[in-house]
Amino acid sequence: MRRVVLASGNKGKIREIKELLKDYEVIPYTDLIDKFEIEENGNTFKENAIIKAKAVGERLKNEIVLADDSGISVPAFGGIPGIYSARFAGEGASDKDNLYKLIEELKKRGIKKTPAFYTAAIAIYTPYGIFTTHGFMRGEVIDEARGDKGFGYDPMFIPKGYDKTLGELEEEVKKSFSHRSKALSLAKYILDII
Repeated sequence: MRRVVLASGNKGKIREIKELLKDYEVIPYTDLIDKFEIEENGNTFKENAIIKAKAVGERLKNEIVLADDSGISVPAFGGIPGIYSARFAGEGASDKDNLYKLIEELKKRGIKKTPAFYTAAIAIYTPYGIFTTHGFMRGEVIDEARGDKGFGYDPMFIPKGYDKTLGELEEEVKKSFSHRSKALSLAKYILDII
């Protein structure tokens, strides 16, 4: 079984990626080297995914490194939190802090529900170069948290065609259409040929 090293310490992402890449041995980079700070100073999800994949890939010679940068964007708010999704409530903020900060933004504006979308950018660092893929999931955000499944903003996001939040839907349902599963299904084509 081929090995893919994840440039992530996010337990929710690690679990989800392992589930979606069952044909590979998927391990977090911290199983091989000490955790280190990676400055995500790109202007897009793609740029930040490349920064992470490259930072870990350059430290781990001859490994295939996969990095994900993802988040939620709300067009009514100019696209926030976007690339700042993981630190929307400030540096070191928890998933819950970020979730409730976005709920607070909706309530401040008197908005119960508005369109939103998730983006996932995957970067794959290989001996042959860096490859990228994207996946998107459209829907709406609501001004309350419902359900305890998933992570991040899932309890406030209702995907298009559903009436439940990702926090209420079973993992198998989410996996069938999520932004990350779409990006990873494209990434599999790359992984299968390198």
